[in-house]
Amino acid sequence: MPDTQRTLDALWRIEGARIVATLAKVTGDLGLAEDLAQEALVDALAQWPQEGIPKNAAAWITAVAKRKAIDAWRRETRLDERHREMARNLRESTEESWEPIDDDVLRLVFTACHPVLSREARVALTLRVVGGLGTEEIARMMLVPVATVQQRIVRAKKTLAAARIPFETPEPQAWGERLSAVLAVIYLVFTEGYAATAGDQLIRRELANEALRLGRILVGLLPREPEVHGLVALMEIQASRFLARVSRDGNPILLADQDRSRWDHSQIMRGRGALERADSLGRGRGFYGLQAAIAQCHAVARSVEETDWDGIVLLYEALCRLAPGPVVELNRAVAVSMAEGPDPALRIVDHLAEQGALKGSHLLPSVRGELLARLGRAPEAAAEFRLAASLAGNIRMGAVFEAKAGALESGSSGELGQPPQ
Repeated sequence: MPDTQRTLDALWRIEGARIVATLAKVTGDLGLAEDLAQEALVDALAQWPQEGIPKNAAAWITAVAKRKAIDAWRRETRLDERHREMARNLRESTEESWEPIDDDVLRLVFTACHPVLSREARVALTLRVVGGLGTEEIARMMLVPVATVQQRIVRAKKTLAAARIPFETPEPQAWGERLSAVLAVIYLVFTEGYAATAGDQLIRRELANEALRLGRILVGLLPREPEVHGLVALMEIQASRFLARVSRDGNPILLADQDRSRWDHSQIMRGRGALERADSLGRGRGFYGLQAAIAQCHAVARSVEETDWDGIVLLYEALCRLAPGPVVELNRAVAVSMAEGPDPALRIVDHLAEQGALKGSHLLPSVRGELLARLGRAPEAAAEFRLAASLAGNIRMGAVFEAKAGALESGSSGELGQPPQ
């Protein structure tokens, strides 16, 4: 049973979006598609320990879910001609012929990002059905309670069903009204892949790679949209550091300690090229373009010390004006600490703390701990790292914070005072 569960967990992380997309295409109902997929997973959990794991596990799940769709239509005794045709097509499909179409996942994103839903509901639903993320992971990313995420997802599915939203990529003239939500979802999926909010792995490459693939498809569809290029630039540059961000045993390696020769410099060049294309459109840098420019500053520097921190501070100031928020402000504080020292940065962080920003997140206490350590306030810094460790959902990052607290309490500063990864 444990082996089966691990296999299913991995399968869902890697193929879940394509399975749901395939089912949504044939049923025309996104909510039903995910329900059918989940029911098929339950069947697999019961059958595979006795029968063995199929060679094409994703096809098995899809085929079982399709049969469940046919059975549901029969039970409803409402098999009109359209349903009969669907049923015939589903019966004719076989496990061997199952091949997910790449664009189906993007079609799934556009469906979940329909303007009939609120922006928060679009993001939550798409992270669930496309990213395959659990409600706790989504809640951490969106900084809201788990119950709120659950309600948003349930309500979103019901709304799409009630509005009879088709599973399709909208006509080009309708892309604009959905594009910001689509970009936000792809960005959040990549973010979860880049730095997992839960589990025992720092990086979830399958999520990051899927987000990057979707971004590249969008570039082909919308070559005149600078923010699409900006998002792809950001993801390319950030993904270039994956090999250097973790040790062989999976432990995080902080930015100052990363072997920059292990960064994928061809991917950095692709990212820089994408940012140049965004700039060439002459409409200025937006939320993703500014972040890509910040990532580029890191990517071209030979070391942390030689990084253009003053330039990064300016970029963060622009980002704060364009898209103000506590996470952006906290990142600006980190850049200020590297450019001007820990004192002015600590004032920014303390102001955020007084406002109650990022409550329940490890982000603020982890940065505050770094700044206090640099100022020689070891007991306070250790307490902040202990708090960060208790709030971190990711086991690897929690261990890093515990190690930092232990180093301070033992009188060894070790790796303290480093910028984020």
